[in-house]
Amino acid sequence: MNTPSNPNFESFLDKLPFDTFNAMQLDFMEKSLGNKPLMLLAPTGSGKTLAYLIPLARHLQEHYPHSRGLIIVPSRELALQIEQVFKSLKTGLNACTCYGGHAFKTEANRLKENPALVIGTPGRLSEHVQIGNLAIPDLKIVVLDEFDKSLQFGFHEQLKVIFGALDGKQKYQLTSATKLESLPDFLPFSECETLDYLKENAGSKLDLKLVRTSSVEKVETLMRLLAGFEQESSLVFCNHREAVNRISTLLTAYHFPHGILHGGMEQIDREKNLFQFRSGTQKLLIATDLASRGLDIPEIKHVVHYQLPPQKNAFIHRNGRTARMFATGQSYLILAHDESLPDYLEKELPEHQVPDAFKVPETSSLACLYISAGKKDKISKGDVVGFFTKKGGLDGSDIGLISILDSATYVAIPKDKVQELLKLTSKEKLKKIKVKVALAN
Repeated sequence: MNTPSNPNFESFLDKLPFDTFNAMQLDFMEKSLGNKPLMLLAPTGSGKTLAYLIPLARHLQEHYPHSRGLIIVPSRELALQIEQVFKSLKTGLNACTCYGGHAFKTEANRLKENPALVIGTPGRLSEHVQIGNLAIPDLKIVVLDEFDKSLQFGFHEQLKVIFGALDGKQKYQLTSATKLESLPDFLPFSECETLDYLKENAGSKLDLKLVRTSSVEKVETLMRLLAGFEQESSLVFCNHREAVNRISTLLTAYHFPHGILHGGMEQIDREKNLFQFRSGTQKLLIATDLASRGLDIPEIKHVVHYQLPPQKNAFIHRNGRTARMFATGQSYLILAHDESLPDYLEKELPEHQVPDAFKVPETSSLACLYISAGKKDKISKGDVVGFFTKKGGLDGSDIGLISILDSATYVAIPKDKVQELLKLTSKEKLKKIKVKVALAN
């Protein structure tokens, strides 16, 4: 299949870190030119976001302000991630992101400007719809990304409010990493064209192993298992935030480097911890299923299920963080003697023995720096690189991942460069702004 030539989606490749689109993306882009409701089923990590975002961006470039787009996502992290991808396409168009924990008044003011693209979570978007902040008539394309997850999170009523305000004449596109048995009745259509690429994940090589332990020693067993991974990127899943915090307390007592992620955390802490994991400043993340889908997390070598989810789909999505797109990966199930395997798993799994002795791994060679300025201050990644190279004494190659948030920026740099940089930048200004630069705590 050739890249669609009308419109020319291929021109976006100059702004992306690869030379060609994959077969799934090309297929979806071609089908997106029609007006029928379209469902894309594809595994985690296959590139669904770009598959729908590039045709949407091209449409907005050609038809804004008479046509605008709406993307509905299940989590604030995914909303922010999509916003960053959209910005990387350099369309020259504005996007407004709406989610719980973000300033409602700021969102309302941005929506009054009728941005080309609105990205948001069902709860916050439904609030804006009810108040009348979201201009409905110009919304011509509606994307429901990770749609089944929004339903699983219980956003049925909020989605009903949003769709109740639409006139049903929009072009609809849905994405999911699992098949839906049926479509909810609030959608203005009962059938849609489906592109099923879930079978493409059949070639991945996921090695599942069982780790047995007693209930009393379960957390200690987990720590010994994790120590054996050394510096390899690892993700531990729990069903509840209380378990995440309990594990974190033990790891902290042993000075075991790690980060955590769950829905009870402040948004700024969630974003910081995700950045540290993405950038490699933390190699271990303990998380709830918030980290199982839709987030831009790099290839992970080990996935550990400290608690098994009750549903098979959740288990599949967790494992989808590793062994992605025909890669190899390790997945471990830690099972106490008084726990049993769920029906969706085979009863005979190879067992992995965890040694009694272990050594706490070294911390990462990278450090995460905090800068007290962000999007609201018109800070760009180029500004940060210039500040650290011209004022902080770094080479460009020293600067790793950069994440710019509303009021803060995080940057990964080599740990041995931190003290000198902090000294050199202590009284310097970034874009004429007096900023604080410090190690992220």
